[in-house]
Amino acid sequence: MDRFAVTYRLAAGTPAEAEELAAAIALEDTVEIPRDVVPKGYVEDVVLGRVLGLEQVGDSVWHARIGYHVDAVGRELPQLVNVILGNASILRGVRAIDLAPDAALRERFPGARFGAEGLRALTGRKTGGYLCPVVKPQGSSSETLARFCYLTARAGADIVKEDHGLANQDAAPFRERVAIAAEAVARANAERADAGDSTRALYFASIGGHGDQVRDLACYARDAGAGGVLLMPGLFGFDAMNRLAQDAEFDLPVMAHPSHLGPYVLSPDQGYGHGMLFGQMMRLAGADISVFPNHGGRFGFSPEECAEIASACRSGAGIGRAILPSPGGGMSPDRLPDMRTQYGADCVYLLGGSLLRQGEEVGAAIKACRAALDGDD
Repeated sequence: MDRFAVTYRLAAGTPAEAEELAAAIALEDTVEIPRDVVPKGYVEDVVLGRVLGLEQVGDSVWHARIGYHVDAVGRELPQLVNVILGNASILRGVRAIDLAPDAALRERFPGARFGAEGLRALTGRKTGGYLCPVVKPQGSSSETLARFCYLTARAGADIVKEDHGLANQDAAPFRERVAIAAEAVARANAERADAGDSTRALYFASIGGHGDQVRDLACYARDAGAGGVLLMPGLFGFDAMNRLAQDAEFDLPVMAHPSHLGPYVLSPDQGYGHGMLFGQMMRLAGADISVFPNHGGRFGFSPEECAEIASACRSGAGIGRAILPSPGGGMSPDRLPDMRTQYGADCVYLLGGSLLRQGEEVGAAIKACRAALDGDD
């Protein structure tokens, strides 16, 4: 019987404790009843999670591989997330570190609509990394933010991404801001085309508002001329992102931001592995680009954890199309050559506050960053 498998890192002192914890996960994430009262037949044979393997990998550290049948999931993403790490997230010493999908799971959850290959077509950038300035800070007027959009897009940025802190504040209300910014990027793209540039910038609007407004705001951004949207699954839920990605009437790429997701990865004994959350789970939920904090910035991710994320975004073993990793978090232009060495061409390179120091000369900084990504000194 085919099953998809989730590998968990377990903190357990003895083999018996590890076996007990693995069995508890299989129960808690499916039937959630004592083992001795699990009904015989279909429930026990199909619905109940099954421990497929248990291996000690360190001192009091184990890897448990647990198989789940798609019948325990149904066809909605929230229940799939519930099976992967539902009640098990409340058990001490349980961390989900890998998802191995089967054919049934791939069929029901196709992943990203565009992915890495689709972003190449949308931007026209056939080779090289993507340069992505971040539009900020909150408190600025819509006109000020749009001016930054224009200057960076005109200079050759590939993706002009709003900061996740831009929501629907009075200083720059969502609908006003998005309309002005989209027009500014469209004007920059027209000037680039007139100058013979075959690439174009995509403006990604940050979706704020209430949970029941996500689709309406995303569609407004699309109609206003945005080239994509930024969404925070840690605030709105993975399903909100997945619904956009699978919506036949919404045909824009989605960038996922890690806000509010830190507690899921910062403990070695709980939550998710870095690659699983920011790579596999983002792909599963339909993100085309996954933002995460690069090592050496304001946050504490290690080079190994960042490499794990990038690998999970690109792996052929993942759900659906490969997606683009997007490291950021306090990066400056002088970091780009080293980042290019680590992440390569299929990557969206975020630059935020460091560009604001350039003021009206930010276009020159964008061109220098483009040269750094292309390897021209």
